[in-house]
Amino acid sequence: IVDETVSPEEIAVDPFTTWDAERGENNPAISKPVDIYQPERPNSKGWDLRDCKDLAAIEVARTPFQNHKWDVAPLMAVDGTFGDPATIINPAKPDDVVGSVRSATADDVGAAIDSASHWADTPGEERARILNRAADLYEENFGEIFAALTREAGKSVLDAVAEIREAVDFLRYYASEIGRLDGAAPRGLFACISPWNFPLAIFTGQISAALAAGNGVLAKPAEQTPIMATIGVRLMHEAGVPKNVLQLLPGDGVTVGAALSSDPRIDGMCFTGSTATAQRINRTMARNAAIDAPLIAETGGLNAMIVDSTALPEQAIRDIVQSSFQSAGQRCSALRVLYLQEDIAEPFLKMLYGAIDELAIGDPWDLATDVGPVIDATAKEKIADYVDLAANEGRLMKRVKAPKTGTFIAPSVVRVKGIGDMAEEIFGPVLHVATFKAHEIDQILADINASGYGLTFGLHTRIDDRVEHVTSNLNVGNIYINRHQIGAVVGSQPFGGEGMSGTGPKAGGPHYVKQFTKRPSAEALPATEGQSASLSDIQAAIDAIHRGSQTGSRGKILAAAELPGPTGESNRLSTFGKGVVLCLGPSAEAADVQAAAAESVNCQTVRIAPGVSGDSAIDGTFDPALIADLDGFDAVVLWSDGDQARAIRTALADRKGMLIPLIQTGDIAAVCVKERHICIDTTAAGGNASLLAASA
Repeated sequence: IVDETVSPEEIAVDPFTTWDAERGENNPAISKPVDIYQPERPNSKGWDLRDCKDLAAIEVARTPFQNHKWDVAPLMAVDGTFGDPATIINPAKPDDVVGSVRSATADDVGAAIDSASHWADTPGEERARILNRAADLYEENFGEIFAALTREAGKSVLDAVAEIREAVDFLRYYASEIGRLDGAAPRGLFACISPWNFPLAIFTGQISAALAAGNGVLAKPAEQTPIMATIGVRLMHEAGVPKNVLQLLPGDGVTVGAALSSDPRIDGMCFTGSTATAQRINRTMARNAAIDAPLIAETGGLNAMIVDSTALPEQAIRDIVQSSFQSAGQRCSALRVLYLQEDIAEPFLKMLYGAIDELAIGDPWDLATDVGPVIDATAKEKIADYVDLAANEGRLMKRVKAPKTGTFIAPSVVRVKGIGDMAEEIFGPVLHVATFKAHEIDQILADINASGYGLTFGLHTRIDDRVEHVTSNLNVGNIYINRHQIGAVVGSQPFGGEGMSGTGPKAGGPHYVKQFTKRPSAEALPATEGQSASLSDIQAAIDAIHRGSQTGSRGKILAAAELPGPTGESNRLSTFGKGVVLCLGPSAEAADVQAAAAESVNCQTVRIAPGVSGDSAIDGTFDPALIADLDGFDAVVLWSDGDQARAIRTALADRKGMLIPLIQTGDIAAVCVKERHICIDTTAAGGNASLLAASA
């Protein structure tokens, strides 16, 4: 544009003149949508809901299942006993019986584990072929999948499109990762416990990652959505996954979940759901599973967005409505707390309320519906009571009408002073709004970090310095700039949080499948004798590290990569040191080696073992009972498989708050890292941002 030797005619050339009509090919510099992830994999198929041909195809494919009744039961390699059938009802239409489910019993879980097998004997190329075939079958059976998602889970057609695409992307992405495992062995048997809010996508993502690594899988879907899970497993079996490698065990958490997490034959567990449930699973595993059996958990969040006075209101409001109310707010990534600069608050809220008034709330089968039901009557009652209380306290700013029949909740806006007012995540279509003065942004960032959650965050601004300042001072896994903060795309926006929002690594990212393989083992060393280290000395060493660190800073980036995605979007994945690591040896030599490995990836360490010396070193043995009262550490390393290791893992699991791992591998540098992803809508700057004052 600024090169005067290039003519205006060349700059403004019609891009369609590069189309080769005879060969039917585009300009090779421009990727077709299906090819944006090549040569790794094809992109998932999309359905354009503004295209009459696509709408007609959807209608033809899903209509045969509009009144269909699915009757499902555990899919096991051996015969089971099963429970009595339970009826499944459409949450939007109480008179629509979707089908029935027979749940697995505790005996069925035991029999499934007895008959289970890993998949390591099948070559990686064949596993990849089968996973890719499963992806093709998902797309071929989209009509049944759309119908089940809508009738069982209350998903709109828009949500159903996104759900199947994410599931397909997981299958193909993890299949492509098999070649990068370098022959690493699987852990053995993985239990996968998935949620109802993404009954196909997250369900498939967990299973396909474990299968890609060569594990056997015992899958427990959410109680509310066994039909969708059954369809997924049926198609994976049809693609070629052996029935003893992948078994489906529908049922409740008390029966099936507890039996899986307490069985010592389970070599690892993958879980997506609430933080409280993850903590319960972690405690059970700590007492029963192998000491080094991992829990890979993605949990909830109190997700915030900041909109400053430079933001473009039309873009911000579009993204706020989508982030808060799509999927009836039932996404762990959904926007919960909007911080709105007070200078623009009044006209901005007027526009926001107008946009909310335009939302169509109703039967998700209807293409016109924007917001469907919440998942069940229990969820409806809890959210309704919360909104009613806010109304009684004079904090309800906006509420629209919702259908009386079905488990619908009206999209609502509630006033808060900030994220500190929220005792828990309200998992539904409820947006909380707080206003702020321009100079208060640093306090907002501190409050978000202090919440303990770190899943998603959104920022609408046109000040580049503000983007840099905010993103470098937040402990959040996924940050979105000038766009909505839901709908992470596999391979473009690896998803997962930190703190109380998850353990890492990120799903749909390059480090995920490796977590399902065995890590190099460190030699188990006998405990050494010595005087016990004191709680006060250890805490003082941890506190000294934090005083020497920049407050709130994520630290130095270890590595960063630009990830592929659509034009107009920047996706950057960065890795950082995990934080403060306690290196427990048990010998002084082992503690020194552990600390050197952790520090090589920018972690800070405290060495605790008899005979250690130097800075951040405590000479003495470590009493597991101290774990309960220590604060400010992020991981523990111990090379021992005896009673000491079991006691420390149990003590870590019994803590409140974030899940802190016990690391026993010799490959410390590979596991003492955490990931952060930043997604920027590069088309949303809008105007000459250089004219905007940084203090605006």
